Amino acid sequence: MTPPATPAPPLTTRARALLVALSVLALQLAWLAAPAYACGCGAMVPRDGERIFVNEETSAVSWDGRTEQIVMRLSMGGTGRAAAWIMPVPHRADVELGDPELFTQLAEATEPEHRTRHHFWPRGDDWPFDGGNAGDGAAAPSAPAPGSGVGVVGREHLGPFDVARLTATDPDALADWLKENGFRLPERLSKALQPYVDQGWEYVAIRLAPEEKGRTLAGQLDPLHLTFASDRLVYPMRLSRLARDSQHLNLYVLARHRMEPRSAIGGSAPKVTYAGRLTATHGALEQLARDTPYLTAYTQEFGIPAAIGGDHELRRAAHDTPYRTIIWKNELLTVGPGMPVWLLTVLGTLAAALAALLLVRRAHRRRPVIAPPPVTVPPPLG
Repeated sequence: MTPPATPAPPLTTRARALLVALSVLALQLAWLAAPAYACGCGAMVPRDGERIFVNEETSAVSWDGRTEQIVMRLSMGGTGRAAAWIMPVPHRADVELGDPELFTQLAEATEPEHRTRHHFWPRGDDWPFDGGNAGDGAAAPSAPAPGSGVGVVGREHLGPFDVARLTATDPDALADWLKENGFRLPERLSKALQPYVDQGWEYVAIRLAPEEKGRTLAGQLDPLHLTFASDRLVYPMRLSRLARDSQHLNLYVLARHRMEPRSAIGGSAPKVTYAGRLTATHGALEQLARDTPYLTAYTQEFGIPAAIGGDHELRRAAHDTPYRTIIWKNELLTVGPGMPVWLLTVLGTLAAALAALLLVRRAHRRRPVIAPPPVTVPPPLG
């Protein structure tokens, strides 16, 4: 007969604390070692053992009905010294460096309108509640030949970027190409690329590396400008479902009319921050908006990236209604050198009441005193 197993002695307080600390450390190390596979448009692949992330991504899209242009600007962070960025496109793309001035011009064209509105009674930011400091308030394709695997259809160096334009009928073949160039394609990203393979899309693969040897890949990168044929306005977003953190999209859309997304594709409802026809443009914005003068700007939040179900496809809106975000500045209604109207009103009301009271009292003092009637004493009886 097998003797019963001796139960393990209970962990001491110190041992339990050590176990918890080791578990937390293991989770932190796993998180630090996990690369960021997705950004708002495309996918980022770091080298093994390095970690990168996209701090901010802003894109401008122009579409005239036949040709689409995408200009992207990324701001990077992390410990990586090199990364590969993969962008699926429906047709063969031409790639060049973009003009950083474009995003400055777009920000100026879509900046909110500032207005002031006044309130009569004091609020929490007004005297006498905080000493008189007024606060601000805001209102708010042609498919490649079967069996071709990966074909390098173009390769060039653009500033700090090594750009390759690829055709791929198999995500595994793309993974092999990346491996030859020093990167490893994660399995889950390989599966996410399959819908693009099925549709016969191509890829733009870009090797990102600092120009100075030994530096990490951090800071704002030069914009990239992609141009390709497309009979519909599409902004690739499918790969963003692999992101571990919430995603924020800033998208400028230039077309001949106001455009709107066909759906939220798994995120919050896209929010319009600007819509209007451009009149006076120059430089980079003038070139991009030459045949697409109507600008619509959107922001959108993807709190659960795994819920992203496809690419953004945009269509013409029912009306070309202009819109501009308004930022309200709330100010206390004043007159003269900052005198609150409510205080003058209260003081005036008190003064009027006091004056009325004084007049009543004065009138009461001047009223003549009427003598009482004389008392008649009846004669005695008998």
